[in-house]
Amino acid sequence: MSTDFQRARASLAARLRELRVEAGLTGRQLADCLGWTQSKISKLENGRQTPTVADLAAWAEATGDPGASAELAGRLRGLETQYRSWRRQLAGGYRSVQEAHGAQARQTRVRRSFDPTLVPGLLQTADYAHGVLTRYAALHTARRDIEAAVRARMRRQDILEESGRTFHFLLWEGALRARPCTSDVLSAQLEHLATRLGPGHVRLGVVPFASDMNVPAGVGFSLHDDRLVITETWHAEMWLDDPADVAVHVSAWEALERNAAYGAEAHRLILQARRAVSAGE
Repeated sequence: MSTDFQRARASLAARLRELRVEAGLTGRQLADCLGWTQSKISKLENGRQTPTVADLAAWAEATGDPGASAELAGRLRGLETQYRSWRRQLAGGYRSVQEAHGAQARQTRVRRSFDPTLVPGLLQTADYAHGVLTRYAALHTARRDIEAAVRARMRRQDILEESGRTFHFLLWEGALRARPCTSDVLSAQLEHLATRLGPGHVRLGVVPFASDMNVPAGVGFSLHDDRLVITETWHAEMWLDDPADVAVHVSAWEALERNAAYGAEAHRLILQARRAVSAGE
């Protein structure tokens, strides 16, 4: 969990405690009023639990300040802009996550991304996407609407054909060889990638294993109009819009891009990876 997120949640918790104290209520009295346990009140006031929008509305009403509901919800939105746990995101299933990313894509004119372990979602075949989502589903207790999520991911790719947008994808060579799917599916995925090597508003570069890396490969991320970064860990996804955070990722992307191969050289790397798959290496 990021320090920024902890600070934001602690600030929200302090505001909740302030509302309770101003209302002249003890934690037990507020819990009884809301029909909650006293431990929930304590966790929310001490920043150990993230409230829902419904929790905040109920808190504002019970403390006699219903007008504070909008303010509290705004604080929560700001907090979740930075840190979105997979547990909370996947409560609505995998399809909802794909649709959230689709909505963000429609707001982005220039997207740059780096992927060290997987082919990016916008360039995935349906079979490859199915393999990726199925394997991620093994980590999280969530509704397994994989087929609907794959269809939503495929619909997201329509944006690649829209005029007025540009896409610049960087893949580490490891992403060409990782197998979150069967060998046949990976081979077909690599063949599909090769169709994106030509000139145009969708550009694809491969950072070779043999590169003298300007920066370590690190984790994957996407830059949206140089105003938002989306990156993730095993347990959460971060949507970062602080200018300093964005600037760090821009610098990392530019350093990685200087190592990237394009055109015939990128095609050679993809072909090598396909041959390795076919040979069972």
